[in-house]
Amino acid sequence: MSVQSGTERSVGYFARLSIIVSAWARQLASSSSQPHRAEASRKLVRQTLLIFVTAALSVGVLMIWFDAPEIALMPPRGTASLWPLRILTDFGKDTYVLLLVLVLLIGVTLTATAARGRARQRLLAIGLRLQFLLLALSVPLAFGELLKWIVGRGRPFVGGQANPFNFVPFAGNEAHASLPSAHAITAFALAFAVAALWPRLRGLMIAYALAIAFTRLVLLAHHPSDVVAGATIGVIGAMFVRYWFAVRELGFTVSASGAISPVADQPLKGVAAGTSAP
Repeated sequence: MSVQSGTERSVGYFARLSIIVSAWARQLASSSSQPHRAEASRKLVRQTLLIFVTAALSVGVLMIWFDAPEIALMPPRGTASLWPLRILTDFGKDTYVLLLVLVLLIGVTLTATAARGRARQRLLAIGLRLQFLLLALSVPLAFGELLKWIVGRGRPFVGGQANPFNFVPFAGNEAHASLPSAHAITAFALAFAVAALWPRLRGLMIAYALAIAFTRLVLLAHHPSDVVAGATIGVIGAMFVRYWFAVRELGFTVSASGAISPVADQPLKGVAAGTSAP
């Protein structure tokens, strides 16, 4: 709820912060309000099935015919000349990317609480986008970690040979956490999410995701099928998060055909541009 801007001086900083955070939480947990959500749902299911079936076939083909020959062609693990790739691959490390987005979200939220007028609304709109990015990464990564634990696939040359069928289910150790690639999940989920918000950056983000995937192969961290599986989980997970936001009219709009498009500078429901008190 909103009040007149003249009363804001009587509301403390932490009270305003609480109102913003609770408003964001209510938005994310609210019921779907989009009139075209059924069309968006059907389109999401079709796209998900197409991507999943294509990826499942690709993973099977890679595992049987390409994984072992590919990793056999890569330079030995720890090769000194690969240091640029070891630096580049960290730009797709899930912990680093999630921490960066979280820090940005906290910073924007704290700054928006102190801001006034249109500056506040712009910051809140940025905060909503950062929430989308954070969830678009977190959801597929959580699923990927669960799948790693269940599958227990050995990383390249674990066991001393190029064996793509080295599975120890529920192993729960780093050596058997190859499928899916968390770096690929992170890179492709981030690429999809950023492109969903800013379509003009699509080409740049695809190049980023492919570069991260390439480093995982050359550094012998994953088999090709691990990377394809990770990319698939990242994209599908981010798609579901975008749908969740879109049908609640949070940063996205849904057309009559079910197509989802970004919305610029959406105000935070329940917090007026110049106010923050109930």
